[in-house]
Amino acid sequence: MTPETQKAILAIAIHAAFADGIKDDREREELRDIAASFAGQEGAPDLARVYQDVLLKRLPLATAAAMLTETGQRQFAYEMALCVCEADGRLGDAERRFLDELKRLLALPMAETELIEGEIDLVVDQTAFVPPPLAPTATAVPTSTPATAERDKSILNYALLAGALELLPQSWASMAIIPLQIKMVYGIGQAHGVALDQGHIKEFIAAAGVGLTSQYLEQFGRKLLGGLFGKASGKPFGKVGGAATGMAFSFATTYALGQVARRYYAGGRTMSTGMLREAFQSLLGPAQQIQSQYLPQIEQKAATLDVGQVMSLVRGA
Repeated sequence: MTPETQKAILAIAIHAAFADGIKDDREREELRDIAASFAGQEGAPDLARVYQDVLLKRLPLATAAAMLTETGQRQFAYEMALCVCEADGRLGDAERRFLDELKRLLALPMAETELIEGEIDLVVDQTAFVPPPLAPTATAVPTSTPATAERDKSILNYALLAGALELLPQSWASMAIIPLQIKMVYGIGQAHGVALDQGHIKEFIAAAGVGLTSQYLEQFGRKLLGGLFGKASGKPFGKVGGAATGMAFSFATTYALGQVARRYYAGGRTMSTGMLREAFQSLLGPAQQIQSQYLPQIEQKAATLDVGQVMSLVRGA
């Protein structure tokens, strides 16, 4: 990835932060994460300088979009812009207008942008929900019941699907993983009588220690951009590379996240942030180990998936 391409993607993310006219620390954090993903690469852009270029209108949105010539780069830029816009909660009208304009400038097909966005509004309740503060008290793991067994089966199916999506060569496949994780958490909360909105789900996922932006960077760096991030240094992007590694990463993350969500909502939402993170980390290792025994099912599922099926799964159709 050239320095100019990196600069264009970062500029688009900064434009996204300006879209709603509100300064928010969560959006700034997303920008820092994106800038950090380029760190160490030859000619990596300086966040402060690109920020100034955007602020002084030396790098308009249309100019930045035109600098991206490859489909994977344009998809990645849109994904990062969406991450920034959603960092402070649901998308506002101004942010939706910005994203619509960005889609046009990047000439992205609707099917791709719908998968990136995950059609979350079709999955998540529109009613605002303010979660209670997490209390620093312990909670017991729910005892085994038929309902618990059914939810375990559902979590496993989500994990199998996430692993299968990573085996597909098409770039749109990985776009569906995080929307499916959000849908999974929503369903678990709903099963325990808790109506969730998108903002709360993302807060829960972040509290568990699953960085949405870092997941996107892992998936896009691995599949959409291949080895472009690491070409200058002669090593693959991040710590991952290849479909097999991606499959294990997505399966384990999805499975561990589902199990933590089940414990959290079944236990009355009394787990502290520290407990959530500890539980998630303790489940990642076992999840990675059991992934190998489900490899035939993952491969079989991957062989039957197409874009229409994935869209239906994300939308809940």
